[in-house]
Amino acid sequence: MYDKLLKTVTNLGSPKILLVGDFMLDVYTYGDALRISPEAPVPILKVTETEYRCGGAGSVAVDLAALGAVPFCLGVIGKDNNGKKIKDKLIMLGVDVTGLLTVADRPTISKQRLIGLAQHRHRQQLIRIDEESTEPLSDELNEAILQSYKERLKKADVVCLQDYNKGVLCPSLCRQMIQLASKSNKKVLVDPCLTSDYSKYVGATLVTPNRQEASTAVGFDIETTEMAAKAAKELVDNLKLEAVVITLDKEGAYLETENESQLIHTTRPRSVYDVTGAGDMVLATLAITVAAGYDYKTAVQLSNISAGIEVEKFGATAVTIEEIINEISGKVHSIDFLLEQLRWQRKQKTIVFTNGCFDVVHRGHTEFLKFCKSQGDIVVVGLNSDSSVKAIKGPERPINNQHDRSAVLAALETVDYITVFDEQEPLDLIKKVKPDILVKGQDWAKRGVIGQEFVESYGGKVVLAPLVEGKSSTKTINKMKALKDSHIATRRQTGSSERKS
Repeated sequence: MYDKLLKTVTNLGSPKILLVGDFMLDVYTYGDALRISPEAPVPILKVTETEYRCGGAGSVAVDLAALGAVPFCLGVIGKDNNGKKIKDKLIMLGVDVTGLLTVADRPTISKQRLIGLAQHRHRQQLIRIDEESTEPLSDELNEAILQSYKERLKKADVVCLQDYNKGVLCPSLCRQMIQLASKSNKKVLVDPCLTSDYSKYVGATLVTPNRQEASTAVGFDIETTEMAAKAAKELVDNLKLEAVVITLDKEGAYLETENESQLIHTTRPRSVYDVTGAGDMVLATLAITVAAGYDYKTAVQLSNISAGIEVEKFGATAVTIEEIINEISGKVHSIDFLLEQLRWQRKQKTIVFTNGCFDVVHRGHTEFLKFCKSQGDIVVVGLNSDSSVKAIKGPERPINNQHDRSAVLAALETVDYITVFDEQEPLDLIKKVKPDILVKGQDWAKRGVIGQEFVESYGGKVVLAPLVEGKSSTKTINKMKALKDSHIATRRQTGSSERKS
């Protein structure tokens, strides 16, 4: 499964997503809450920072852009400073905001969260202040939105409807959008609002309610997998959908299609910090994966991973392709998978390469790897295999096998990727990785760095790292052997004395 997901996430491309919904501005006001007000039993918040993020459908747009998609945004914002902030932030990400219509008679929806931090500990939301209008849009505005939708539908690969029930996706407009997309053979993915009436979503391709939303829609609480299956089947049949994805928090997501019905589990247990934005991340991941031509099961597996990463962050925060790759595969890879992952990263990031046995890791190693990390963005370590180490160091080495050595290196923040190679010299590996910077220790200055001529041939650099005096695996191992021999000699001497007495 993981091999398939790695290939999928590195081949999503840049599909065009027409995103319609309720665009909002999330305002985070941070402060220290160190004392209680003398006026009332409430904490006093001494403001230290204010942060602005795109919320609602804006959060989905940010998520899509982070995953490499090209979002076309369609919605309504107020003629105010908050609306300007949303547009400015999205424009900076390369998002098309020409479909965001500005109106003077309603404010941009905003959600201001007051966040307290007591004694530099965990951030805690104290209160949320909402500013919004949920009044129906005028007929003229609905018509303008529909015309804009028709123009952008021609360019889109997939349509996303992010419905917070704030006035944009009224039943009549929603139905027309779904019908127009269907006639154009475009899939429509819907993140529905909390309502008992899903009739406006009839004919969509996929809906992705959370547990509470699905329970409200079908009229019974979803407490078990069997109940999730029943709810999903009911929604597919009643709404004439291709698929339903009911997100079930830590349990994963339930997928229902014409051909399959199953619970798709999360990849691992999560330390949940904040669920804000998890549904937005699910919709964005499903949309780009489906737009790239992958099946629903693969799309749900990836959305489980991206949403899982998102809930470990504070607030609605985008998840990148790089984070998903690291989540799927960890750090240790075969050379083929490593090259696949580096293929898209090297366009924007500096690749640093080094190699070695890294047997009995000591301070010299950790300082060396810190130096490597200071030279670029991605540090790739070529690790000599056990057979390679034996050929170089002798039959008694390595002390630790390649799996243990890989695990130790993977635990270091300064190492991004590790690949094991069998050759005694790393030249072939260097030619495959083609790093921007090749790092070796200062002790290679006289010997000549293997791969230097190749790296410099295409403009790369070779950098020699300073050494920590007196630190090496050989010296550490010899010291351990000396201590062991001394201990054995002492025991023998003690035993001999006891026998004489």
